[in-house]
Amino acid sequence: MNKIEHTSFSGERPLFNNHDLTLENVNIGLGESALKECSNINAYNSCFKGKYPFWHVNIFTIKNCVFEETARAALWYSRNLIMQDTLVKAPKMFRKMQNLTLRNIKLTDAQETLWDCESIVIDNCDVNNGDYIFMNSKNISIKKLTLQGNYSFQGCKNVVIINSTLSSKDAFWESENITVIDSVIDGEYLGWHSQNLHLINCKISGSQPLCYAHNLTLENCTFDKDANLAFEYCDNINATVIGSIHSIKNPISGVIRVKSIGNLILDANQKAPASCKIITEDDYEL
Repeated sequence: MNKIEHTSFSGERPLFNNHDLTLENVNIGLGESALKECSNINAYNSCFKGKYPFWHVNIFTIKNCVFEETARAALWYSRNLIMQDTLVKAPKMFRKMQNLTLRNIKLTDAQETLWDCESIVIDNCDVNNGDYIFMNSKNISIKKLTLQGNYSFQGCKNVVIINSTLSSKDAFWESENITVIDSVIDGEYLGWHSQNLHLINCKISGSQPLCYAHNLTLENCTFDKDANLAFEYCDNINATVIGSIHSIKNPISGVIRVKSIGNLILDANQKAPASCKIITEDDYEL
């Protein structure tokens, strides 16, 4: 393993096609594609300022590093990454990647990040300005994620999220096989057009949650007062809700168990088979 330390690089492709290389206390300045087409790379205590530093890279570790705002689109078309204890200020990170683990990462401007990636592990990460994060990615395992960013997880498949806080409008749209456990989900239009969305011990807030969802399961979830007009045109529901729901509108089929409902709307716009059973605390079937 070759080692480079306490030095700086800039310009076009300064470390192109390097293999079996460790960088320590290295500064990658302005320029492009510093480590393109490389493999078996370790980067420690280093700073990246140039564009596209890790493209088409296989097997690499990034630890205690900083990606400045100018290092946008830094990691694309790469695989087998472990990144930890790192500050990421740049947008459009992680595209079309496979097998990536992010641990103790802070992303301050995570717009359009983690698109079209596969086999992702997230552990104790803090994400801000993360609009459209995880778009069309699959096979994702998440623990302790704090997310601020709308339109998250759109088109995602096979996701497990545990002990997280998601502040996200339009989360999980057109997603498939999503399980969220012991988490807070705050944002309107949650889970529209999703399939096999499973929420366990979650706190839900935001207007019009869980509409047009297919095969929806809720276990011991709670709804805030602003979570109104829930379950519209949702079918095959199996929901157990702790406490009350502000309002429910025109669910299609399944069972909803809830302590009380502020307003149940079953009007002329119901869709067949219009067979959803709604059971309140006293087992009175509405």
